[in-house]
Amino acid sequence: MQLGDILDDLSLGVATSSVEITRVEIDSRECRPGTLFFAMPGRRHGVAFAGDAVANGASCVVTDVSVKLEAPVIVVPTSQLRALLAHASATIVGHPEAGVTLVGVTGTNGKTSVTAIVASLARALAWNASSVGTLTGERTTPASPELYRALAEIVASFDPAKRQSLVALEVSSHALDQHRVDGLRFCVAAFTNLSHDHLDYHATMEKYFQAKASLFTSEYAKRAVIWTDDEYGERLAELTTLPVTRVSRGDALEVVTSLRGSTFFWRGHLVNSPLVGDYNVDNALTAMTVMGTLGADDAEIAAALAAVDSVPGRFDVQYGRGVSVIVDYAHTPEGLQRILADVRALQHGGRLITVFGAGGDRDRTKRSEMGRVASTMSDLTVVTSDNPRSEPPDAIIDAVVSGIAPDAPIVRESDRRRAIALALERAESGDVVVVAGKGHETTQTVGELVIPFDDRAVVKELLG
Repeated sequence: MQLGDILDDLSLGVATSSVEITRVEIDSRECRPGTLFFAMPGRRHGVAFAGDAVANGASCVVTDVSVKLEAPVIVVPTSQLRALLAHASATIVGHPEAGVTLVGVTGTNGKTSVTAIVASLARALAWNASSVGTLTGERTTPASPELYRALAEIVASFDPAKRQSLVALEVSSHALDQHRVDGLRFCVAAFTNLSHDHLDYHATMEKYFQAKASLFTSEYAKRAVIWTDDEYGERLAELTTLPVTRVSRGDALEVVTSLRGSTFFWRGHLVNSPLVGDYNVDNALTAMTVMGTLGADDAEIAAALAAVDSVPGRFDVQYGRGVSVIVDYAHTPEGLQRILADVRALQHGGRLITVFGAGGDRDRTKRSEMGRVASTMSDLTVVTSDNPRSEPPDAIIDAVVSGIAPDAPIVRESDRRRAIALALERAESGDVVVVAGKGHETTQTVGELVIPFDDRAVVKELLG
């Protein structure tokens, strides 16, 4: 495709307009002949890597500052750069978003589960359906070039004989703040909840909320589904100008939960859910309401929930030696509190042992609060490493331990495998061990090393 057809709103010279483009990138290392490279502002401006991009084959560079290179350079105002990136990313792969129903899900906890349940429900209803988010890529919401390529691959895989096609997308606050989903229009935007997280980036809860709330505007969405048992959800429902369908725990009647799943009545229909945990009742209600808002029949939705796939690393239960072990992604104070409260409600005697850590190079203010939550709700807390990244693991553990409740029994063990083994060694028949923080992840980042590590696989091996 010629550059003039991609950047059709810009006045380009004849020679520049005729440059053949096959790919859009923001990472100079991924450039090759035919690439249109966008040098984006950031902690280090992308122009610092523009020379590398051209050396790797980039045919043209778009940026907001002047720079001399061995390839054409197009300079645009900073305010237009991200929108232009999204437009170019969508155009080069044929605007895959145009032919599908898009659902965007945002919130602190539950995004991954709701997104996965929506896609699973749609498949159970014989729709084409897939999801993009934490389970499918390195970032919760990919940057525009990667996002649109992913959408193009998904749409290409769909069965053309099916009348309905849906893609559910996790939309992070970072993605909204950085305009990664510019150019997308969601049929439904869903909100799960908001609690302490990412304040290293947003600085305050108010800025964090405003970033999330920006999804619920006519620029991005047509309708909203909002969990209003959350104070921020109630506030959002009052603020947005979109048509709102409210969701709350009161929508589920006669709820019965166990370590095997849950049952409840929704809109007059019996629901048998294989999803474990009280919080997954909330997630299911949100996902079911999204599907109802899209026009699916309530009775069919309720029946379809019995066929939904479990969400990897979310209340993931394993058994061995009389002990129940739950692997969960909970990595915020609120998420940790919710999973531990759910486990307590499901226990029939026995102790609760919690293994968890906090991520390095991320919001440090939540570490002591996570220590307080775990130690007050557990009979034994094992504090270990999560993904320490560039920080010393023991320094992170110190911060977590600073919030531990007085006289609460704790054990420190920076080696995560040994920490899990220690918890299982101390567990007796009837006890429940919760391994929190990494969930579905299959690697651990320690310094510059990314090493294979999967909590689920480790637990399975240690249980024998």
